[in-house]
Amino acid sequence: MRWKVTNETRQKPLADRAEKATSFAQRFKGLMGREQLAVGEGLHIQPCNSIHTFFMRIPIDVAFLDAQGRIVKQMMALPPWRTTSVYFQARSVLELPAGILAASGTQEGDRLSFEPASPAPVSPV
Repeated sequence: MRWKVTNETRQKPLADRAEKATSFAQRFKGLMGREQLAVGEGLHIQPCNSIHTFFMRIPIDVAFLDAQGRIVKQMMALPPWRTTSVYFQARSVLELPAGILAASGTQEGDRLSFEPASPAPVSPV
């Protein structure tokens, strides 16, 4: 299932095709090996309070979220082969293409919402 992610504080869309990683295997793999993360895509990792970008090929924007969906820490254009600190308030992490947080004006303290994305319409044959 894909998810629509909106910055409720600023009324700005952040992703319309985000995936959720909730199992150990999904969280472990994350975005490793991906050659790109297109605008509109993202990965919401839950539970999570720190990440690494080992074996990644692309920089990403990162938002650490508390239980209410508020950003407790954000990092813009985090390069590959880095680790973050542990953010004890964080319950999940949203990974986005580099540049999305700045382009949307997203800041720490903003609240994000997640809702199922509408499925793509199927054309009749």
